[in-house]
Amino acid sequence: MAPVGGGRTTTTTTTTTTGAVAAAAAALFASLLAAYFIPWKKLSNNNNKKKNRNNNYYKKGLVDAIGNTPLIRINSLSDATACQIFGKCEFLNPGGSVKDRVALKIIQEALESGQLRPGGIITEGSAGSTAISIATVAPAFGCKCHVVIPDDAAIEKSQIIEALGATVERVRPVSITHKDHFVNIARRRALEANEFALKNVNSQLNGKHTDQINGHKSDGSHRSLFPIDCQGGFFADQFENLANFRAHYEGTGPEIWEQTNGNLDAFVAAAGTGGTVAGVSKFLQEKNQNVKCFLVDPPGSGLFNKVTRGVMYTKEEAEGRRLKNPFDTITEGIGINRITKNFAEAKLDGAFRGTDMEAVEMARFLLKKDGLFLGSSSAMNCVGAVRVAQSLGPGHTIVTILCDSGMRHLSKFYNAEYLSELGLTPKATALEFLGIK
Repeated sequence: MAPVGGGRTTTTTTTTTTGAVAAAAAALFASLLAAYFIPWKKLSNNNNKKKNRNNNYYKKGLVDAIGNTPLIRINSLSDATACQIFGKCEFLNPGGSVKDRVALKIIQEALESGQLRPGGIITEGSAGSTAISIATVAPAFGCKCHVVIPDDAAIEKSQIIEALGATVERVRPVSITHKDHFVNIARRRALEANEFALKNVNSQLNGKHTDQINGHKSDGSHRSLFPIDCQGGFFADQFENLANFRAHYEGTGPEIWEQTNGNLDAFVAAAGTGGTVAGVSKFLQEKNQNVKCFLVDPPGSGLFNKVTRGVMYTKEEAEGRRLKNPFDTITEGIGINRITKNFAEAKLDGAFRGTDMEAVEMARFLLKKDGLFLGSSSAMNCVGAVRVAQSLGPGHTIVTILCDSGMRHLSKFYNAEYLSELGLTPKATALEFLGIK
């Protein structure tokens, strides 16, 4: 009997012990779950409240969606240079480019100052991206857009502008000093829109005279190309309007600083109007004067010489061999031979030359290695980022701007036949075109 009874006692003890261990384990597991998940849940709830306060779950219309673009690590370039190279994805703005920021700032400031009013026409001379952005943003403020564009710009740009409801006027490229340069024509169109609006106002007043609108005095002339309900014109003037610079000083620069937690060594970008490189460089160097800021400049532009040697002209110009059209580059929207008010605000430590071939090869390399389909100026900026990395050496963090995508560069920059005619057929298999094997 003892063995049988002893057996029962042993079994009961073992079962009790096992149950106690299981219970203890369950309690421990529950406490661990509580310790891990409850604080996370509280943190998540707090973050949700914060997101709600910041309206991060939704945006209040198109205008609110401009800016706060992601900063991404460009893996292929970072790995090749042993630096951390980041690109600010401005092609993710609603209008598809960095110029959305500029268009928004220009329009907002013009409305606030009274230079523009709802129903007015915003005119601009643009190679494409700024015009697209103005045509995108203007309707959100009840305004219209009239764009004057050089006829050698990629055709898809003017097609996009027209599809957005803007009026497009294509003209032949001439020097900025010529009265029919596309920028100068755009300036005239704004004045003519004011004249047209004044004529209509005076007609409606049945003889009561109104001598100015949007600060412009009428001489009685008008143009029929404007809609009958036109409320005057405003010339955006992206090259000289410092709202351009402010858009990046107040927006792009602070975003880069926050996204990198202030841990960056250099910034590099090309310049057309100069607003981006000026606004970002000035902000970053005010935050930390050790952040180096550089320009990358395409063929035909004099800014490289201005930054590095203090003079605008190139060697070819000095030798009397300046070409009729100095902008011998397939990159659009960058390169210039004068100092704009926007560029004058830039704080630069140096400059690098980029070539068309390097931009073409870079665009194909990034598409193949990173899946990044970038426009010509974005590709040139990435050439600049590699040059900065090579100059500073391994271990540095470098930021550049990915201005727009390749979608508006299909007829030229991504056209194999066009590139072949210019001797720019890409052949590189890696980054050997920048001296990296």
